[in-house]
Formats: sequence, C-alpha cells, structure tokens
Amino acid sequence: MDESRTEFVNDYITRIKRILDDMVNSDLAGSVNKVVEALLKARSENKTVYIMGNGGSGSTASHFVSDLAKGTINPKFPRFRAVSLTDNVPSILAWGNDSSYDDIFVEQLKNLLNPGDIVIGISGSGNSPNVLKAMEYANAHGAVTIGWSGFSGGKLKDIARLPLVVPSNYMQRIEDIHLLLEHLMTSLIREEQMRKEDQCK
Repeated sequence: MDESRTEFVNDYITRIKRILDDMVNSDLAGSVNKVVEALLKARSENKTVYIMGNGGSGSTASHFVSDLAKGTINPKFPRFRAVSLTDNVPSILAWGNDSSYDDIFVEQLKNLLNPGDIVIGISGSGNSPNVLKAMEYANAHGAVTIGWSGFSGGKLKDIARLPLVVPSNYMQRIEDIHLLLEHLMTSLIREEQMRKEDQCK
C-alpha cells in the first residue's frame, strides 16, 4: 500500500479521536443528555420531531429519522413521530423553483409544525440559510430547536436553543461525528428502554 495513503488513513482516524476527546472534555455527555431528554419529552407528549440538512447533513437527517422511528421501537414504549424534511423531493423542488431554495424547509414547517414539536437543524458550517430560516420560524412558533454544526458553530449555534458544535474545520469529519451522535443518542434510548423493561419483569 502507498505510504502516503497509510499516513492519510492514520492521520484521519487520529484526528477523529482527538475531536471526540475534545468533545468528551467539553461535557459531551451533558449535551447529549439535554437532547435525549427533549426527544423523550416530545415522544411522551405525542409531539413530532422534524430533522433537516443539506447534502451530507441531509443524509444524516434521513438516517436519524429512520433510527428514531424504527430503531427505537419497543412494545412497552410509545413510538417516535419523526419526519425528515429532506425527503419530500417534490415539495423541495416546488419551493426551490417557485420561491427560493432558502424556503424549502420553512415552508414545509408552516404546514406541519405545532408548539412543543422538536426541530433539529444539521449544518456543518452552521450557516445554511434554509436551515437557519426554518429554525427561526420554529423558535417563533413554540418548537424546541436543536442545532448541530461544526467549525465555530456559525449562526446556528446562537439560534438553536440546544446547540451542539463539533470542534473541527474539516467538513467530512464534522459529518462523521454528526452521524456518530445520532447513533449514540438512538442507541442510548433503545438500551435504556431495554433496561427499564428488564427491571419491570
């Protein structure tokens, strides 16, 4: 194997480990707990979780919804109501064509959002205009807003009520950690349910 590729592989993994160490030292567990508590509260109150993002973040939004809606199912607990705003392609194309790409998420929320719902915006830069516009609308209409970003957090860090910033300036590593976070949170919810179910036996 080419020596430069070996170096790249080892360096990439090492940097991911450093990012995770930095996040753990900055109370990652506390941030995760706040998001999980908000998700569980929404589930218990029959509220809906909406998730959005562009590009790779859009893929993470869809993946997060799949893991919330299916991966946490336990017959002893209610199911999550979860919707990815990235997946209604005709609606996205219609708003992008007829209005503005900045409107593709907020206009969907105008049809769907109720007070107490959760809106999760994922943006590596923290500055995606369509995510920010939807988050501002959600704040103004009684939703709980959660923002995942990277770099210095961008504008999303200040708009989201529960911000979580990956301390990296490398987009792919930011997206790696975002996907890890959604797996961490949905796994935590699933495992907690299993423990509670065992305790009741």
